[in-house]
Amino acid sequence: MHDDRALVEARLKRVLDERIRPAVYPESVPLEVAAWVAPGEPVPVAEGLAASHTPVAVGDAWGAPWGTTWFKVCGEVPTEWAGRTMEAILDLGFDERMPGFQCEALVYLPDGSPVKAVNPRNQWVRVGAPVRGGERVEWHLEAASNPVILGVPPFRPTHLGDRETAGNAPLYRLARMDLAVFDTEVWELVTDLEVLGELMRELPVDGARRWELLRAIGRALDAVDLQDVNGTAAAARAELTGVLAAPAGASAHRISAVGHAHIDSAWLWPLRETVRKVARTASNMTALLADEPEFVYTMSQAQQYAWIKEHRPEVYARVKQAVAEGRFVPAGGMWVESDTNMPGSEAMARQFVHGKRFFLEEFGVENDEVWLPDTFGFAAGLPQIIRAAGSKWLLTQKISWSRVNAFPHHTFRWEGIDGTRIFTHFPPVDTYNCQLSGGEIAHAVRNFKDKGMARRSLAPTGWGDGGGGTTREMVAKARRLRDLDGSATVEWEKPADFFAKAEAEYPNAPVWSGELYLELHRGTLTSQARTKRGNRRSEQLLREAELWSATAAVLAGHPYPYAELDRIWKTVLLHQFHDILPGSSIAWVHREAARTYAAVAAELEDLIAAALAALAGRGDRELVANSAPHPRGGVAAGAVAPPVAEGAEVSAVPRDGGGFTLTNGLLRIGIDDRGLVVSAYDRTAEREAVAPGEAANLLQIHPDFPNMWDAWDVDAFYRNVVTDLTDADDVTLGEVSGEAATVRVTRTFGSSRVVQSLTLARGRRCLDIDTEVDWHETEKFLKAAFPLDVHTERYAAETQFGHLYRPTHTNTSWEAAKFEACAHRFVHVGEPGWGAALVNDAVYGHDVTRTVREDGDRGTTTTVRLSLLRAPRFPDPETDQGPHRFRYALVPGADIGDAVREGHRLNLPERRITGATTVPPLVTVGNDAVVVTAVKLADDTSGDVIVRLHEAHGGRAVTTLTTAFPPVDVITTDLLERPAEDGPVIKRLDDRTVRMRLRPFQIVTLRLRRVGDR
Repeated sequence: MHDDRALVEARLKRVLDERIRPAVYPESVPLEVAAWVAPGEPVPVAEGLAASHTPVAVGDAWGAPWGTTWFKVCGEVPTEWAGRTMEAILDLGFDERMPGFQCEALVYLPDGSPVKAVNPRNQWVRVGAPVRGGERVEWHLEAASNPVILGVPPFRPTHLGDRETAGNAPLYRLARMDLAVFDTEVWELVTDLEVLGELMRELPVDGARRWELLRAIGRALDAVDLQDVNGTAAAARAELTGVLAAPAGASAHRISAVGHAHIDSAWLWPLRETVRKVARTASNMTALLADEPEFVYTMSQAQQYAWIKEHRPEVYARVKQAVAEGRFVPAGGMWVESDTNMPGSEAMARQFVHGKRFFLEEFGVENDEVWLPDTFGFAAGLPQIIRAAGSKWLLTQKISWSRVNAFPHHTFRWEGIDGTRIFTHFPPVDTYNCQLSGGEIAHAVRNFKDKGMARRSLAPTGWGDGGGGTTREMVAKARRLRDLDGSATVEWEKPADFFAKAEAEYPNAPVWSGELYLELHRGTLTSQARTKRGNRRSEQLLREAELWSATAAVLAGHPYPYAELDRIWKTVLLHQFHDILPGSSIAWVHREAARTYAAVAAELEDLIAAALAALAGRGDRELVANSAPHPRGGVAAGAVAPPVAEGAEVSAVPRDGGGFTLTNGLLRIGIDDRGLVVSAYDRTAEREAVAPGEAANLLQIHPDFPNMWDAWDVDAFYRNVVTDLTDADDVTLGEVSGEAATVRVTRTFGSSRVVQSLTLARGRRCLDIDTEVDWHETEKFLKAAFPLDVHTERYAAETQFGHLYRPTHTNTSWEAAKFEACAHRFVHVGEPGWGAALVNDAVYGHDVTRTVREDGDRGTTTTVRLSLLRAPRFPDPETDQGPHRFRYALVPGADIGDAVREGHRLNLPERRITGATTVPPLVTVGNDAVVVTAVKLADDTSGDVIVRLHEAHGGRAVTTLTTAFPPVDVITTDLLERPAEDGPVIKRLDDRTVRMRLRPFQIVTLRLRRVGDR
């Protein structure tokens, strides 16, 4: 037989596009349309419904950027349509390529009841049956004219990302506003042909099934009268019955489809628009659940449920009912789908605390799975946090975006820094916006790396990023793919049901140890530096506010600010969403974030001041409040006491050849006439930290124009060109006292200016560097380099509740791909017996490289560089322009314990207050390796004290915990402060002291009961 595949396939495409799909709506009449433009920001529904509308017509322009237009759409059902199925087709000027990225609307009845949303892939509204003909129909559309930021071609700078710069020109034109007859039989024929045609193209040419489908499709097309598609659709469908009924093979791959709409809590739209996106999507999904009994939908992010509850209670009522029925499934157990690289230890824990608690309180649902499909890599400390929150599974697909190395598994156990293992799945369909197309299903089967050992994978199904969710077309495809020869089987399932089956069939899944590093989007560790500083500062202020408020509540009877802290935590957690904290959102988002962080800081400072005043009382005695987890300046951790001067006084003298030498008995720092650190000599170890012939605190600037994803990516070739900023406008010695000496350095470069203060303080084995940059560069990357005389094959970088090691070499492509990585407060490099740390107060991105001094002493130079600033132009064309401040410090002679301690010192500066009395610490640990990360009162308002601590050095530790009050009982809990079964054995030594043994990096949460049984 001749090969006519191309002929039949081309015929199928044209007939579908030009004859069958248009016949889904064989008859239509125009609707009357009127519009009212809301002034400024969105208005309440009642106001939009009651507004005075002006008539408009199809073809009219509408919608200034970020505006809201209320359309009133009405008409009369033709009498001859009685008894037929009808839908309104409401095309606001959609581009079907961009669901979630342009205009969309929520449709209401005249009484304000939400019906469903319309968007580029979901433009219909069903007319309720029965239809007798002659009745009036009326809908109101709250239409958002959101601009297209990520257009075609992509990544072009635009000022549309902020209402203040977007202008007022209309963006859209009404395309179609009709009432139409909906032909169900034709619509079903379209789905039949799409499913079979897509499957056919994926099957092997030498397989019989492909030819069976080809012949059946040919017969179906022969049965269609192109001049009477509606009259012959049933006959065409009959030709396909046999091939659609053939069951899948016994060994077919099994796909669990999960209805899904990944909704970025902010990205190319502001937070306020996400509030409406969530309501639109939830409205559509509850409507689809009502129509499709086999469909299951899942939605993560407790914050988004809270938004619906607050802003669209009528939609929330439908959501709660669907959750109760088990078909609208809260997933993930987190407040938002956060970044997991940069949030601090407590913040990462609180994502789960607040997310899981919301789902438990609102729905009685506890998540075993963590749902993070789009997060840009996963920190090595996360598995233990997941387990401590009471969860056990993780889903993401983002690692499939890696550009260098293909991850070797799709289903595996992920091991964290403490040894905790989490059963993890990467959907091999490689998207969280699956449409259940034949190509996607076939890709999932071919791509699945665990064949022969496992047979299951998950497919998050629905339009996402900007929301939209699953469509009726996807549900119809799933129905046909449930058991179809040649295809994987597809079944709607809850995430937990998938994970339970997948884990049961693959009990010996392989193990991946360490971080899940995304070989892409490395620039997100640096972009939008103000947002990152706001996050770090908020985290530290929250720690202080909880510590001092709890101490004041227990020791002084001060009211504990439960509600205020709960609200502030949720605000900070929201801003750790994976497009806000990473700096990849539009200008509007980051402008608002800066204001939010300022308000958060002001409120937390007030809470801290009130608690300290209650503790110290009125008086003129000079006191220091130490909120760091280690003693300093003679003040215990968590205590308020007079400062004690420690160590030799500081001196500063001119240096031969220019510059200055600073000494304090521990270090001798040489700063040359360029303002560069040419010596950092550890006098105790008699060892120089700076590599021979090199200079530290060297600012370097690179061109930074990645191939795509400007705010997200920094590509490896940026390193090919570098300019050392060695010219100084001014190098001067500031005020010198016995307590500190400071050298001030001023530089100008390009259109920017930097002022640095290099300070050596009394009793401190570190050089503090305060850097202020007035940044006005474009597509440049600014780094601070510290070439150190250290030979090491690995370095330590702080992550949540510990640290991980990364190689300094590039032996394999896996190591070479990690040319930019994340650290929290410190990076440490060391040889046996000696090391050095670089600590910071607001920087995450860094790189570590090593070279051999072939022309010198043949020693090794290990260079640590902090990434300070970038200047991408998309999606915010003014990214990071203006003033910034960074504080970091070089710590020669540091071991890991020193790095931990100095990192906390820099991030939690001592507070100098006046008062009448000293204050003992509420809790004290007896081992420097054990770090307290939180002291607070229990969230249940019982008055119990909660203490969270962890082993921070990477070894086993025995410690005591001593309290300033006699607790009735001490029990271990999970992160949600519920009794835990897997904590350490707590041995009571006396009425105020307990003893425990911790594993490396182990997290322990303790509840210290202050009263008897309640």
